[in-house]
Amino acid sequence: MQFDVVIVGGGPVGLAMASTLSGAGLSIAVVERAAQAELATPAFDGREIAMTHLSHEIMERIGAWGLIPEGDISPLREARVLNGGSPFAMRFDPSGRGKEVLGHLAPNHLIRRSLYETANACADVSIFAGVAVTEVRREEAGAEVELADGQVLDAKLVIAADTRFSAIRRAQGIGAEMRDFGKTMMVCRIALEKPHDHVATEWFGYGQTFALLPLNDLPDGRHQASAVVTLTPDAMARLMALDDEALGAELTRRYERRLGRMTVIGSRHCYPLVATYANRFQARRLALIGDAAVGMHPVTAHGFNFGLRGAADLARRIKEQAQHGKDIADPAMLAAWEASHRRATWVLYQATNVTAKLFTDDRPPARLLRDLGLRLGGLLPPVRKTVLAHLMESRRPAAAR
Repeated sequence: MQFDVVIVGGGPVGLAMASTLSGAGLSIAVVERAAQAELATPAFDGREIAMTHLSHEIMERIGAWGLIPEGDISPLREARVLNGGSPFAMRFDPSGRGKEVLGHLAPNHLIRRSLYETANACADVSIFAGVAVTEVRREEAGAEVELADGQVLDAKLVIAADTRFSAIRRAQGIGAEMRDFGKTMMVCRIALEKPHDHVATEWFGYGQTFALLPLNDLPDGRHQASAVVTLTPDAMARLMALDDEALGAELTRRYERRLGRMTVIGSRHCYPLVATYANRFQARRLALIGDAAVGMHPVTAHGFNFGLRGAADLARRIKEQAQHGKDIADPAMLAAWEASHRRATWVLYQATNVTAKLFTDDRPPARLLRDLGLRLGGLLPPVRKTVLAHLMESRRPAAAR
């Protein structure tokens, strides 16, 4: 079967890539090993995704934003970073930037569902679900993607969007820097005794990291949030062994009753913390997007946002090539896209890893440096401006929003 573009990986970024390419006169295939039913109705996985203004715009442009129920989209009005028992906090808010919020939070499974519905509705997008890719062969003139069921898809360009542990990336001889932080992250929804005022908090306590992501109030009026706790695997195993009542009490204790009593109201989910940065984002007839290119530590909430940004930029360049009758896998175009995406991601990727390492180091020198970092971060405008620039990046003028 002949396609212009074959996308390997039907996760959020792969599906967004397909929808963004749609309408440019190209034939697009998405190959995903998960079954069609899993794509159409993904299960709740506990993760709440913080989306920047640019991600909102991209989702809106392809028609996916409106498919997420409005009540499940929570405004993020402010973010605070705390360290141990220090009174200092680094605060991020949208003041002076022409916007009312830093961004929005939405459940990962609803984002995935909306992006599947959007891609599946595109007449020029074919989704091959429930089948794995066994081999990708790349030549000067084109590429072949062989599937486990024996089908072979011919393509001008193959795009790998198959997670930070990308089998395509490895099989094509592209290495990656992988940082295993040796920690496990647990996420679960909780009800709070006190309001959170739509402020997200990242508290680097000693021996743990506890983030609180503000969600809209429950129908019964109770305040709701997503608790994100990071511990060593052994400590996490003990936490996961608790029943809901005991877990709520333990989370209340760990958060030092800042927002009163916490009650577990949803399933809990665990994820290992591993960051990835590919040595290359492109090769002959091949591009890497999403976590296959850049898999972020979640502390700065930029993984999905970088994925959408890179996919949208690549799609724009591919469509320009197609409109001018040029090769959509032109090496110079792919190289220019890679350079642009590296400029957009490299500094924050490194800064995020340094931050995660420093703020989870409980030795006395590190504790002192952590406190000093928050003092400087709270006092020096350039520090806050760098982070805010990524959070509030937008293609629209502020006055237009």
